[in-house]
Amino acid sequence: MAEAGARRQSSRTIVTRFMTAALALALAGCSTVVPHGRGPERAVAPPPPPVAGPAPAPQTGLPVDVERHRVALLVPLTGPAAAVGRSIADAASLALVDTGGKALRITTYDTAPGAQLAAQKALAEGNGLILGPLLADDVRAVAPTAAAAGVPVIAFSNDSSVLGDDVWLLGFSPGQSIDRVVRYAKSRGLTRFAGLIPQGVYGRGAASTLIHTAEAAGGSVVAMQSFNRSPKSIADAVTSLSKQKFDAVLIADSGRIAVAAAPLLRKNGVAAKLLGTELWNAEPGLNAAPVMAGAWFASVDDTTFGQFATRYKARYDGRTPYRLASLGYDGVLLAARIASDWKMGAPFPVDRLADEGGFSGVDGAFRFSGGHVAERALAVHQVGAGGTVVSPAPTAF
Repeated sequence: MAEAGARRQSSRTIVTRFMTAALALALAGCSTVVPHGRGPERAVAPPPPPVAGPAPAPQTGLPVDVERHRVALLVPLTGPAAAVGRSIADAASLALVDTGGKALRITTYDTAPGAQLAAQKALAEGNGLILGPLLADDVRAVAPTAAAAGVPVIAFSNDSSVLGDDVWLLGFSPGQSIDRVVRYAKSRGLTRFAGLIPQGVYGRGAASTLIHTAEAAGGSVVAMQSFNRSPKSIADAVTSLSKQKFDAVLIADSGRIAVAAAPLLRKNGVAAKLLGTELWNAEPGLNAAPVMAGAWFASVDDTTFGQFATRYKARYDGRTPYRLASLGYDGVLLAARIASDWKMGAPFPVDRLADEGGFSGVDGAFRFSGGHVAERALAVHQVGAGGTVVSPAPTAF
């Protein structure tokens, strides 16, 4: 009995010791150590998360540029002239690639919804130079807005009536073309000139240039008739003109009109040399018209344009550029050349446009030294199979 009691006492002692140890371990795991002389510490709550500030506003407009100048290209990208505008824009992009694209950022704005709206957006986005627009009315709409901002406009129009202190014209001037072909004709012994002139601003300018150049070159204008581009009006003008005798007749209109008028002139017994303007260079089928064989017109030399067209086709899936696409290319070349003297954040240095040495591009040499109209080095072309150049354009001024 004594052994049994002793065994029970020993078992209780072991259990008690085990429970005591377990309790001590549990307390040790759950208690906070209390430094000598201090009461138990309260649990410290974690710091609240930082209050988030307002989310950054989404970026609008163009990204910030610190090494490139912003140049706006204003052309129609929608509407009836969209194909021409897109061709100009593509040519400008090609020029940016060819120049390395390090100095300029070219952004294109559609003028079809409104040229003034396009200009306002371009100026709001920090553009310091405007290339374009294409149409004279669009230039008139853009010019006051650009002038108020002190931003120059190098337009693609050839209408000198839109000129202003802040507007330069890169388009092909009909006056220069007429002057060149008339002087060449005079150098070939033709002295008595006549004119078939369309009604309107273009026609009035062409008539004035014809008279002035013929007299300055030592010739004279002996007959002139205007027409409104209807078949009857053209026929009536030709009939009246044919009553006079002359050595050369200027058809101051498109190649399409010239192809319509030339048979009527020959039918009325006119054997005079046919002369044309820069508009004829935009008529791709002119050389294939037998009645136009031997005619002369002055325009830029197409040799470099042919090389440009090959690169354009290779880059843009075989598409053929419009003839006016060269304006976009040459406009970017001009801006890239001047960019080296254009300090970041400063206005475009318009005084550089008057460089006597001029500039060169797809359409040959040109300069603004005589005013705000691009003076171009022009060649005299002869219409016929393949077309030929009978008087090359100067390579420089």
